[in-house]
Amino acid sequence: MAATDIEWTDATWNPVAGCSIVSKGCTNCYAMNLARRLEAMGVPKYAGLTRKSGGRSVWNGVVREDLEALRIPDGWKKPRTIFVNSMSDLFHPAVSDHFIDSVWQVMRETPRHQYQILTKRPARMAEFVNRRISAILPNVWLGTSVEDEEAVVRIDDLRIVPAAMRFISFEPLLGCVGTVNLSGIHWAIVGGESGCGARPIREEWIDSIHRQCIASGTAFFFKQWGVWGKDAKRRSKKANGREYRGKTWDEMPQPIL
Repeated sequence: MAATDIEWTDATWNPVAGCSIVSKGCTNCYAMNLARRLEAMGVPKYAGLTRKSGGRSVWNGVVREDLEALRIPDGWKKPRTIFVNSMSDLFHPAVSDHFIDSVWQVMRETPRHQYQILTKRPARMAEFVNRRISAILPNVWLGTSVEDEEAVVRIDDLRIVPAAMRFISFEPLLGCVGTVNLSGIHWAIVGGESGCGARPIREEWIDSIHRQCIASGTAFFFKQWGVWGKDAKRRSKKANGREYRGKTWDEMPQPIL
């Protein structure tokens, strides 16, 4: 995969396929249905990664390392901002350290690109990077997903990861996250959920994060309100828009390296 409509990146790169559900934010993961569609289209990489449950596709825990996909960024001569593993989690326990090392080597050899790695397993990310001083690269940004107050503990794991830039994706934002410690966090992305069964976001939850970003000097990016409710199938993300408090928020961080 290459081009993407994700507002905060230019392209996606998926050297890993498959995942498993770890928290509420995974319930309506778009990648599960997309993996099923790619399997139906005959893409071997995505075969057998999901199962049917309650009439929908869910991850079955099978994870596949794709050696052939490793060198894809080499062919992108123009610099891009690249979301790594939009269809999986690089720090899933089924992904070997050896393979993660291979991903890091590609990122090291393509400094023209800016890489963004987002995980729901920041404890493993912290352990991996802290064991490898060579993993601290100026073109690699590391982040974690936080959907509600129960997931806030991930921020403490992220904070101890040495990185050019640390970011949090509060998406899908499913509840108030309360008071969070954003020290050492350079960027916050906030967004609502989209698609079938999407759960609504509340403005006061966004307000709380926005105020804390201002107080901590953390760049604030509002991605979308999302789509939910009875007419969700007939609406689009554009219909609900990206405006928050009368404007769009596309703030970007300044890397520390």
